[in-house]
Amino acid sequence: MQQMLSTLGRVFRERIGWKRVGILASLIIVTIAIMHLFRTLKGVDTAIVLTALAEKSQGQIALAALCVLCAFFTLTFYDLFALRTIGKMHVPYRIAALSSFTSYTIGHNIGATVFTGGAIRFRIYSDWGLNAIDVAKICFISGLTFWLGNTFVLGIGMIWHPAAAASIDLLPESVNRLIGIGLLAGIGIYLTWIATGKGRRQLGKDGWKVYLPSAPLTVLQIVIGVIDLGFCALAMYLLAPSSPDLDFVTLSVVFILATLLGFASHAPGSLGVFDAAMLIGLPMLGKEQLLASLLVFRILYFLIPFATSITIMGVRELWLSVIQPWQQSRKLQPAPAVAQSSQQQQPPKQAAE
Repeated sequence: MQQMLSTLGRVFRERIGWKRVGILASLIIVTIAIMHLFRTLKGVDTAIVLTALAEKSQGQIALAALCVLCAFFTLTFYDLFALRTIGKMHVPYRIAALSSFTSYTIGHNIGATVFTGGAIRFRIYSDWGLNAIDVAKICFISGLTFWLGNTFVLGIGMIWHPAAAASIDLLPESVNRLIGIGLLAGIGIYLTWIATGKGRRQLGKDGWKVYLPSAPLTVLQIVIGVIDLGFCALAMYLLAPSSPDLDFVTLSVVFILATLLGFASHAPGSLGVFDAAMLIGLPMLGKEQLLASLLVFRILYFLIPFATSITIMGVRELWLSVIQPWQQSRKLQPAPAVAQSSQQQQPPKQAAE
């Protein structure tokens, strides 16, 4: 039996591989989401959507924008936490904030966050002496922060309000409640495993080893993820239609599931996947009103931060690659001219002698 399992594992690694499984899963998620989105959007009145957009008050949008701002501020601590975990104390907060913000917003909007976000992080951190392995560790620990926070909130939400998840996963409430208990139990087991180690736990081998945060720091890691997610969900809650009444927990559970499906799809900006999940998960809200809310949320959380990050990275590259070298070359130009003028003045002195 063991030999058969090892043979099957080898065949899987050689012929299929996890990369192809991931691509296939992403395609399936995107396909199902698009099918549901087209089915949901059938019969939507564009005029009602525009009216719902016009009815959004400036105060409502301003509060949602403030929540988005707080969410991105919390996001900057993802990289700072990862840097301190791997012992890179010399990298200041401003660099960690720049890397965390730009890598997330650009990577998530373009798609394939692991690769695009990693490339942006390497471009920034390489100026501070970090190599590709260091950046890979930062990506891993930052991702761990995200998933721990989402798992914790989703577990509580599915225990508290299992019916909210049932509209998306189509499972009975009792099963969803068991899933929620399992998620929290998984976090508890992970914390116990971290706490009972003789030293700091580590993953990897040979040239790639990453030391995991201690149990108290893992709790801090979860808190960072929860605060980030809480501000995002609150922004969506503030933009949601005021009637019928919708409690924050219901929206949060649907929001988390929609976010996770969007990440799993690797679609640019979770386009289509996130929106379809929100529309399916919140059928009690009018489609047109919810579409208007999703449109405003996309502008605040996706488009504006994406444009800001592109501008920041563009200005940074212009400064580092063009302006700074030009300034350095200008500083070096007068020196040869002075030397040449002094050489031209020497022959008359010799002739006079």
